[in-house]
Amino acid sequence: MANEVCFRLMHLPEPWRLAAYQSEGGYEALRKVLGGGMPQDQVIEEVKKSGLRGRGGAGFPTGVKWGFINRTAPGPRYLVCNSDEGEPGTCKDRDILRFNPHALIEGMVIAGYAIGAVAGYNYIRGEFWEPYERFEAALAEAREAGFLGKDILGSGLDFDIHTHLGAGAYICGEETALLNSIEGRKGQPRYKPPFPAQFGLYGRPTIINNTESLASVPEIIRRGGDWFREIGVANSGGPKLFSVSGNVARPGNYEVPLGTPFATLLEMAGGVRGGRKLKAVIPGGSSAPVIPGDVMMDLTMDYDAIAKAGSMLGSGAVIVMDDTNCMVRVLDRVSYFYYEESCGQCTPCREGTGWMHRVIHRIETGKGRPEDLDLLDDVAAKIQGRTICALGDAAAMPVASFVRHFRDEFAYHIEHRRCLVGG
Repeated sequence: MANEVCFRLMHLPEPWRLAAYQSEGGYEALRKVLGGGMPQDQVIEEVKKSGLRGRGGAGFPTGVKWGFINRTAPGPRYLVCNSDEGEPGTCKDRDILRFNPHALIEGMVIAGYAIGAVAGYNYIRGEFWEPYERFEAALAEAREAGFLGKDILGSGLDFDIHTHLGAGAYICGEETALLNSIEGRKGQPRYKPPFPAQFGLYGRPTIINNTESLASVPEIIRRGGDWFREIGVANSGGPKLFSVSGNVARPGNYEVPLGTPFATLLEMAGGVRGGRKLKAVIPGGSSAPVIPGDVMMDLTMDYDAIAKAGSMLGSGAVIVMDDTNCMVRVLDRVSYFYYEESCGQCTPCREGTGWMHRVIHRIETGKGRPEDLDLLDDVAAKIQGRTICALGDAAAMPVASFVRHFRDEFAYHIEHRRCLVGG
Protein backbone atom coordinates (compact mmCIF):
# COMPACT_ATOMS: atom_id res chain seq x y z
CA MET A 1 0.00 0.00 0.00
CA ALA A 2 2.35 2.64 -1.34
CA ASN A 3 0.57 5.58 0.13
CA GLU A 4 -0.28 4.11 3.50
CA VAL A 5 3.49 4.25 3.85
CA CYS A 6 3.48 7.70 2.23
CA PHE A 7 0.91 8.92 4.79
CA ARG A 8 3.13 7.82 7.66
CA LEU A 9 6.17 9.36 5.98
CA MET A 10 4.41 12.72 5.71
CA HIS A 11 4.80 13.14 9.47
CA LEU A 12 8.58 13.00 9.09
CA PRO A 13 10.89 15.81 7.94
CA GLU A 14 11.73 15.38 4.25
CA PRO A 15 9.65 12.21 3.84
CA TRP A 16 11.02 11.64 0.34
CA ARG A 17 14.49 10.84 1.67
CA LEU A 18 15.93 7.33 1.89
CA ALA A 19 16.29 7.46 5.69
CA ALA A 20 12.59 8.24 6.11
CA TYR A 21 11.58 5.46 3.72
CA GLN A 22 13.78 2.89 5.44
CA SER A 23 12.36 3.86 8.84
CA GLU A 24 8.99 2.56 7.56
CA GLY A 25 10.31 -0.74 6.21
CA GLY A 26 11.61 0.56 2.90
CA TYR A 27 13.75 -1.85 0.84
CA GLU A 28 12.86 -4.79 3.12
CA ALA A 29 10.94 -6.31 0.19
CA LEU A 30 13.98 -6.01 -2.08
CA ARG A 31 16.14 -7.69 0.57
CA LYS A 32 13.52 -10.43 0.85
CA VAL A 33 13.60 -11.03 -2.91
CA LEU A 34 17.35 -10.85 -3.48
CA GLY A 35 18.72 -11.90 -0.12
CA GLY A 36 16.23 -14.71 0.35
CA GLY A 37 16.69 -16.07 -3.14
CA MET A 38 13.04 -15.58 -4.10
CA PRO A 39 12.70 -16.99 -7.64
CA GLN A 40 11.40 -14.77 -10.42
CA ASP A 41 8.31 -16.94 -10.91
CA GLN A 42 7.48 -16.71 -7.22
CA VAL A 43 7.59 -12.90 -7.35
CA ILE A 44 5.25 -12.90 -10.33
CA GLU A 45 2.88 -15.36 -8.66
CA GLU A 46 2.76 -13.23 -5.50
CA VAL A 47 1.77 -10.20 -7.57
CA LYS A 48 -0.85 -12.27 -9.40
CA LYS A 49 -2.19 -13.50 -6.06
CA SER A 50 -2.50 -9.90 -4.82
CA GLY A 51 -5.12 -9.05 -7.43
CA LEU A 52 -3.22 -5.85 -8.28
CA ARG A 53 -4.67 -4.35 -11.44
CA GLY A 54 -3.02 -1.61 -13.48
CA ARG A 55 -3.61 1.74 -11.80
CA GLY A 56 -3.06 3.81 -14.92
CA GLY A 57 -6.50 3.32 -16.45
CA ALA A 58 -6.81 -0.02 -18.21
CA GLY A 59 -7.01 -2.09 -15.02
CA PHE A 60 -5.20 -5.11 -16.52
CA PRO A 61 -3.85 -7.58 -13.91
CA THR A 62 -0.23 -6.60 -13.26
CA GLY A 63 1.13 -10.07 -12.49
CA VAL A 64 -0.48 -11.52 -15.61
CA LYS A 65 1.15 -8.78 -17.68
CA TRP A 66 4.57 -9.60 -16.22
CA GLY A 67 4.02 -13.23 -17.12
CA PHE A 68 3.69 -12.40 -20.82
CA ILE A 69 7.36 -11.56 -21.24
CA ASN A 70 9.72 -14.20 -22.60
CA ARG A 71 12.58 -14.30 -20.10
CA THR A 72 14.52 -16.88 -22.12
CA ALA A 73 14.71 -14.85 -25.35
CA PRO A 74 18.26 -13.74 -26.18
CA GLY A 75 19.12 -10.07 -25.77
CA PRO A 76 18.02 -7.40 -23.27
CA ARG A 77 14.58 -6.82 -21.79
CA TYR A 78 13.29 -3.55 -20.38
CA LEU A 79 10.88 -2.22 -17.78
CA VAL A 80 9.13 1.13 -18.36
CA CYS A 81 7.21 3.16 -15.79
CA ASN A 82 4.49 5.43 -17.17
CA SER A 83 4.58 8.59 -15.02
CA ASP A 84 3.17 10.77 -17.80
CA GLU A 85 -0.17 11.21 -15.96
CA GLY A 86 -1.88 13.28 -18.65
CA GLU A 87 -5.48 12.27 -17.90
CA PRO A 88 -7.38 15.42 -16.82
CA GLY A 89 -8.31 15.24 -13.16
CA THR A 90 -5.47 12.86 -12.23
CA CYS A 91 -2.69 13.96 -9.86
CA LYS A 92 -1.83 10.87 -7.80
CA ASP A 93 1.36 9.72 -9.52
CA ARG A 94 2.81 13.21 -9.17
CA ASP A 95 2.51 12.97 -5.39
CA ILE A 96 4.09 9.51 -5.26
CA LEU A 97 7.09 10.97 -7.09
CA ARG A 98 7.15 13.99 -4.76
CA PHE A 99 6.69 12.30 -1.41
CA ASN A 100 7.42 8.57 -1.80
CA PRO A 101 9.83 8.12 -4.72
CA HIS A 102 11.73 5.24 -3.10
CA ALA A 103 8.60 3.07 -3.16
CA LEU A 104 8.59 3.43 -6.93
CA ILE A 105 12.32 2.72 -7.19
CA GLU A 106 12.04 -0.38 -5.02
CA GLY A 107 9.01 -1.55 -6.98
CA MET A 108 10.83 -1.04 -10.28
CA VAL A 109 13.89 -3.00 -9.13
CA ILE A 110 11.69 -5.90 -7.96
CA ALA A 111 9.69 -5.83 -11.20
CA GLY A 112 12.89 -5.62 -13.25
CA TYR A 113 14.24 -8.69 -11.43
CA ALA A 114 10.98 -10.59 -11.94
CA ILE A 115 10.88 -10.06 -15.70
CA GLY A 116 14.63 -10.33 -16.24
CA ALA A 117 15.07 -6.72 -17.36
CA VAL A 118 18.49 -5.10 -17.65
CA ALA A 119 17.24 -1.53 -17.11
CA GLY A 120 14.20 0.54 -16.28
CA TYR A 121 12.97 3.83 -17.70
CA ASN A 122 10.67 6.24 -15.91
CA TYR A 123 8.78 8.46 -18.38
CA ILE A 124 7.81 11.58 -16.40
CA ARG A 125 5.55 14.34 -17.65
CA GLY A 126 7.75 17.30 -18.53
CA GLU A 127 5.69 19.76 -16.46
CA PHE A 128 6.37 17.72 -13.31
CA TRP A 129 9.66 19.46 -12.52
CA GLU A 130 9.57 19.12 -8.72
CA PRO A 131 8.61 15.41 -8.95
CA TYR A 132 11.40 14.92 -11.49
CA GLU A 133 13.98 16.50 -9.17
CA ARG A 134 12.76 14.46 -6.21
CA PHE A 135 12.92 11.24 -8.21
CA GLU A 136 16.41 11.99 -9.52
CA ALA A 137 17.63 12.71 -5.98
CA ALA A 138 16.09 9.44 -4.77
CA LEU A 139 17.83 7.53 -7.58
CA ALA A 140 21.17 8.95 -6.43
CA GLU A 141 20.45 7.92 -2.82
CA ALA A 142 19.45 4.40 -3.90
CA ARG A 143 22.59 3.94 -5.99
CA GLU A 144 24.84 5.12 -3.18
CA ALA A 145 23.15 2.73 -0.72
CA GLY A 146 23.54 -0.24 -3.08
CA PHE A 147 19.86 -0.63 -3.93
CA LEU A 148 20.38 0.27 -7.58
CA GLY A 149 23.09 -0.21 -10.18
CA LYS A 150 25.70 -2.98 -10.31
CA ASP A 151 25.52 -6.08 -8.09
CA ILE A 152 22.55 -4.87 -6.04
CA LEU A 153 22.90 -5.94 -2.38
CA GLY A 154 25.65 -8.32 -3.44
CA SER A 155 23.15 -10.50 -5.30
CA GLY A 156 24.76 -10.28 -8.72
CA LEU A 157 21.73 -8.39 -10.09
CA ASP A 158 22.60 -5.42 -12.31
CA PHE A 159 19.69 -3.04 -12.82
CA ASP A 160 19.60 0.73 -13.20
CA ILE A 161 16.81 3.26 -13.79
CA HIS A 162 16.88 6.16 -16.23
CA THR A 163 14.50 9.14 -16.29
CA HIS A 164 12.99 10.43 -19.53
CA LEU A 165 11.03 13.68 -19.58
CA GLY A 166 8.04 13.98 -21.90
CA ALA A 167 6.87 17.20 -23.53
CA GLY A 168 3.24 17.44 -22.45
CA ALA A 169 1.62 15.31 -25.16
CA TYR A 170 -1.46 13.45 -23.89
CA ILE A 171 -1.02 10.77 -26.53
CA CYS A 172 2.33 9.78 -24.99
CA GLY A 173 0.42 8.34 -22.05
CA GLU A 174 -0.50 5.52 -24.46
CA GLU A 175 2.17 2.93 -23.85
CA THR A 176 3.45 2.42 -27.39
CA ALA A 177 3.44 6.17 -28.16
CA LEU A 178 5.45 6.52 -24.95
CA LEU A 179 7.97 3.96 -26.25
CA ASN A 180 8.29 5.87 -29.51
CA SER A 181 8.89 9.07 -27.55
CA ILE A 182 11.69 7.50 -25.50
CA GLU A 183 13.29 6.31 -28.74
CA GLY A 184 13.20 9.86 -30.13
CA ARG A 185 10.43 9.10 -32.58
CA LYS A 186 7.13 10.90 -33.14
CA GLY A 187 4.78 10.20 -30.24
CA GLN A 188 2.19 8.10 -32.04
CA PRO A 189 0.75 4.70 -31.06
CA ARG A 190 1.99 1.55 -32.74
CA TYR A 191 -0.12 -1.13 -34.34
CA LYS A 192 -0.65 -4.14 -32.07
CA PRO A 193 0.23 -6.99 -32.33
CA PRO A 194 3.11 -7.27 -31.77
CA PHE A 195 2.57 -6.18 -28.17
CA PRO A 196 5.35 -4.57 -26.13
CA ALA A 197 5.96 -7.77 -24.16
CA GLN A 198 7.26 -9.23 -27.45
CA PHE A 199 8.44 -6.11 -29.31
CA GLY A 200 8.75 -3.02 -27.14
CA LEU A 201 11.46 -0.47 -26.36
CA TYR A 202 14.22 -0.59 -28.99
CA GLY A 203 12.50 -3.64 -30.43
CA ARG A 204 13.09 -5.67 -27.27
CA PRO A 205 10.58 -7.36 -24.90
CA THR A 206 9.25 -4.66 -22.56
CA ILE A 207 6.77 -4.38 -19.71
CA ILE A 208 5.07 -1.00 -19.11
CA ASN A 209 3.35 -0.26 -15.80
CA ASN A 210 1.86 2.79 -14.12
CA THR A 211 3.60 4.60 -11.24
CA GLU A 212 1.02 3.61 -8.63
CA SER A 213 1.09 -0.01 -9.79
CA LEU A 214 4.86 -0.33 -9.37
CA ALA A 215 4.88 1.63 -6.09
CA SER A 216 2.42 -0.95 -4.69
CA VAL A 217 4.77 -3.87 -5.35
CA PRO A 218 7.09 -3.54 -2.31
CA GLU A 219 4.23 -3.82 0.20
CA ILE A 220 2.80 -6.80 -1.72
CA ILE A 221 6.10 -8.63 -1.50
CA ARG A 222 6.76 -7.59 2.10
CA ARG A 223 3.32 -8.47 3.48
CA GLY A 224 2.13 -11.03 0.93
CA GLY A 225 -0.30 -11.10 -1.96
CA ASP A 226 -3.13 -12.43 0.23
CA TRP A 227 -2.82 -9.45 2.57
CA PHE A 228 -3.10 -7.01 -0.33
CA ARG A 229 -5.99 -8.83 -2.03
CA GLU A 230 -8.07 -8.97 1.14
CA ILE A 231 -7.94 -5.19 1.50
CA GLY A 232 -10.11 -4.85 -1.60
CA VAL A 233 -13.02 -6.84 -3.03
CA ALA A 234 -13.36 -9.67 -5.53
CA ASN A 235 -11.60 -8.85 -8.81
CA SER A 236 -10.30 -5.56 -7.35
CA GLY A 237 -7.41 -6.23 -4.98
CA GLY A 238 -5.86 -3.73 -2.62
CA PRO A 239 -6.30 -0.04 -1.99
CA LYS A 240 -6.48 2.60 -4.71
CA LEU A 241 -5.58 6.26 -4.88
CA PHE A 242 -8.41 8.52 -6.00
CA SER A 243 -7.82 12.11 -7.10
CA VAL A 244 -11.04 13.86 -6.10
CA SER A 245 -11.63 17.25 -7.71
CA GLY A 246 -14.44 19.52 -8.82
CA ASN A 247 -17.21 20.79 -6.55
CA VAL A 248 -16.00 19.27 -3.29
CA ALA A 249 -14.97 20.98 -0.07
CA ARG A 250 -11.55 19.25 0.21
CA PRO A 251 -10.17 18.23 -3.18
CA GLY A 252 -7.13 16.00 -3.02
CA ASN A 253 -5.72 12.48 -3.22
CA TYR A 254 -7.41 9.85 -1.05
CA GLU A 255 -6.32 6.22 -0.71
CA VAL A 256 -9.14 3.84 0.19
CA PRO A 257 -9.73 0.09 -0.20
CA LEU A 258 -11.27 -0.83 -3.52
CA GLY A 259 -14.94 -1.48 -2.92
CA THR A 260 -15.35 1.57 -0.67
CA PRO A 261 -18.76 3.24 -1.22
CA PHE A 262 -18.56 6.39 -3.28
CA ALA A 263 -20.58 8.14 -0.58
CA THR A 264 -17.73 7.45 1.87
CA LEU A 265 -15.11 8.81 -0.52
CA LEU A 266 -17.23 11.92 -1.10
CA GLU A 267 -17.54 12.43 2.64
CA MET A 268 -13.75 12.16 3.02
CA ALA A 269 -13.45 14.96 0.46
CA GLY A 270 -15.76 17.13 2.56
CA GLY A 271 -18.92 16.44 0.59
CA VAL A 272 -20.35 18.56 -2.21
CA ARG A 273 -19.14 22.12 -1.72
CA GLY A 274 -21.65 24.49 -0.17
CA GLY A 275 -24.08 21.66 0.54
CA ARG A 276 -25.39 21.77 -3.03
CA LYS A 277 -26.99 18.85 -4.85
CA LEU A 278 -24.73 16.30 -6.54
CA LYS A 279 -25.49 16.36 -10.25
CA ALA A 280 -22.93 14.12 -11.93
CA VAL A 281 -19.60 12.35 -11.45
CA ILE A 282 -16.87 11.33 -13.86
CA PRO A 283 -15.37 8.41 -11.90
CA GLY A 284 -12.12 7.67 -13.72
CA GLY A 285 -10.71 10.70 -15.50
CA SER A 286 -12.21 12.80 -18.29
CA SER A 287 -12.23 9.88 -20.74
CA ALA A 288 -14.62 7.87 -18.53
CA PRO A 289 -18.37 8.10 -19.25
CA VAL A 290 -20.24 10.40 -16.88
CA ILE A 291 -22.62 8.94 -14.27
CA PRO A 292 -25.63 10.85 -12.87
CA GLY A 293 -25.22 11.81 -9.22
CA ASP A 294 -28.15 9.78 -7.86
CA VAL A 295 -26.78 6.63 -9.53
CA MET A 296 -23.24 7.30 -8.34
CA MET A 297 -24.29 7.58 -4.69
CA ASP A 298 -25.30 3.90 -4.72
CA LEU A 299 -22.03 2.64 -6.23
CA THR A 300 -18.80 1.31 -4.75
CA MET A 301 -15.39 2.33 -6.02
CA ASP A 302 -14.17 -0.83 -7.74
CA TYR A 303 -13.70 -1.97 -11.30
CA ASP A 304 -16.79 -4.15 -11.63
CA ALA A 305 -19.29 -1.85 -9.90
CA ILE A 306 -18.31 1.16 -12.01
CA ALA A 307 -18.29 -0.94 -15.21
CA LYS A 308 -21.81 -2.24 -14.49
CA ALA A 309 -22.96 1.37 -14.20
CA GLY A 310 -21.69 2.02 -17.73
CA SER A 311 -18.41 3.75 -16.95
CA MET A 312 -14.90 2.77 -15.81
CA LEU A 313 -12.64 3.27 -12.82
CA GLY A 314 -9.86 4.40 -15.15
CA SER A 315 -7.07 6.36 -13.51
CA GLY A 316 -9.11 7.02 -10.37
CA ALA A 317 -9.67 10.70 -11.14
CA VAL A 318 -13.06 11.45 -9.61
CA ILE A 319 -14.53 14.70 -10.98
CA VAL A 320 -17.54 15.83 -8.94
CA MET A 321 -20.12 18.24 -10.39
CA ASP A 322 -22.92 19.96 -8.50
CA ASP A 323 -26.19 21.41 -9.83
CA THR A 324 -24.57 24.70 -10.89
CA ASN A 325 -22.79 22.95 -13.76
CA CYS A 326 -24.06 23.14 -17.31
CA MET A 327 -23.44 19.75 -18.87
CA VAL A 328 -23.17 21.28 -22.35
CA ARG A 329 -20.43 23.62 -21.18
CA VAL A 330 -18.57 20.80 -19.42
CA LEU A 331 -18.69 18.60 -22.52
CA ASP A 332 -17.57 21.55 -24.66
CA ARG A 333 -14.38 21.74 -22.57
CA VAL A 334 -13.83 17.98 -22.55
CA SER A 335 -14.38 17.55 -26.29
CA TYR A 336 -12.01 20.42 -27.08
CA PHE A 337 -9.27 18.71 -25.09
CA TYR A 338 -9.52 15.48 -27.10
CA TYR A 339 -9.74 17.40 -30.37
CA GLU A 340 -6.49 19.21 -29.50
CA GLU A 341 -4.71 16.09 -28.23
CA SER A 342 -5.49 13.70 -31.08
CA CYS A 343 -2.19 12.73 -32.70
CA GLY A 344 -3.90 12.68 -36.10
CA GLN A 345 -2.73 9.20 -37.10
CA CYS A 346 -6.21 7.64 -37.43
CA THR A 347 -8.83 9.29 -39.63
CA PRO A 348 -11.84 8.54 -37.35
CA CYS A 349 -10.10 10.23 -34.41
CA ARG A 350 -8.43 13.03 -36.36
CA GLU A 351 -11.63 14.07 -38.12
CA GLY A 352 -14.22 12.81 -35.63
CA THR A 353 -12.89 14.70 -32.61
CA GLY A 354 -13.10 17.92 -34.59
CA TRP A 355 -16.64 17.14 -35.73
CA MET A 356 -17.80 16.42 -32.19
CA HIS A 357 -16.26 19.53 -30.71
CA ARG A 358 -17.65 21.82 -33.42
CA VAL A 359 -21.18 20.47 -32.97
CA ILE A 360 -21.02 20.68 -29.17
CA HIS A 361 -19.57 24.20 -29.32
CA ARG A 362 -22.35 25.16 -31.71
CA ILE A 363 -24.94 24.00 -29.18
CA GLU A 364 -23.12 25.76 -26.31
CA THR A 365 -23.04 29.08 -28.19
CA GLY A 366 -26.76 29.05 -29.02
CA LYS A 367 -26.49 27.90 -32.63
CA GLY A 368 -27.48 24.26 -32.18
CA ARG A 369 -29.95 22.36 -34.36
CA PRO A 370 -32.39 19.62 -33.29
CA GLU A 371 -30.60 17.06 -35.46
CA ASP A 372 -27.29 17.74 -33.71
CA LEU A 373 -27.94 15.27 -30.91
CA ASP A 374 -28.42 12.37 -33.31
CA LEU A 375 -25.38 13.58 -35.23
CA LEU A 376 -23.26 13.45 -32.07
CA ASP A 377 -24.45 9.92 -31.33
CA ASP A 378 -23.63 8.88 -34.89
CA VAL A 379 -20.14 10.41 -34.97
CA ALA A 380 -19.24 9.00 -31.54
CA ALA A 381 -20.35 5.52 -32.61
CA LYS A 382 -18.21 5.75 -35.77
CA ILE A 383 -15.08 6.62 -33.77
CA GLN A 384 -15.30 4.00 -31.00
CA GLY A 385 -13.37 0.83 -31.73
CA ARG A 386 -11.98 2.14 -35.02
CA THR A 387 -8.63 3.61 -33.99
CA ILE A 388 -5.17 2.21 -33.30
CA CYS A 389 -5.22 3.30 -29.67
CA ALA A 390 -7.89 4.14 -27.10
CA LEU A 391 -7.83 7.92 -27.57
CA GLY A 392 -10.69 7.64 -30.07
CA ASP A 393 -12.75 5.79 -27.47
CA ALA A 394 -11.65 8.30 -24.81
CA ALA A 395 -13.02 11.12 -26.93
CA ALA A 396 -16.24 9.39 -27.97
CA MET A 397 -17.36 7.85 -24.66
CA PRO A 398 -17.84 11.14 -22.78
CA VAL A 399 -19.84 12.58 -25.68
CA ALA A 400 -22.14 9.58 -25.91
CA SER A 401 -22.67 9.43 -22.13
CA PHE A 402 -23.29 13.15 -21.60
CA VAL A 403 -25.88 13.21 -24.38
CA ARG A 404 -27.52 10.02 -23.12
CA HIS A 405 -27.82 11.03 -19.47
CA PHE A 406 -28.48 14.76 -19.94
CA ARG A 407 -30.28 14.84 -23.28
CA ASP A 408 -33.02 17.15 -21.95
CA GLU A 409 -30.40 19.73 -21.01
CA PHE A 410 -28.85 19.60 -24.48
CA ALA A 411 -32.30 19.85 -26.07
CA TYR A 412 -33.13 22.89 -23.90
CA HIS A 413 -29.92 24.57 -25.05
CA ILE A 414 -30.87 23.99 -28.67
CA GLU A 415 -34.49 25.13 -28.31
CA HIS A 416 -33.97 28.18 -26.07
CA ARG A 417 -30.46 29.21 -27.23
CA ARG A 418 -29.33 29.41 -23.62
CA CYS A 419 -28.40 27.23 -20.69
CA LEU A 420 -30.98 25.44 -18.56
CA VAL A 421 -28.80 25.91 -15.45
CA GLY A 422 -29.62 29.23 -13.81
CA GLY A 423 -32.07 30.02 -16.58
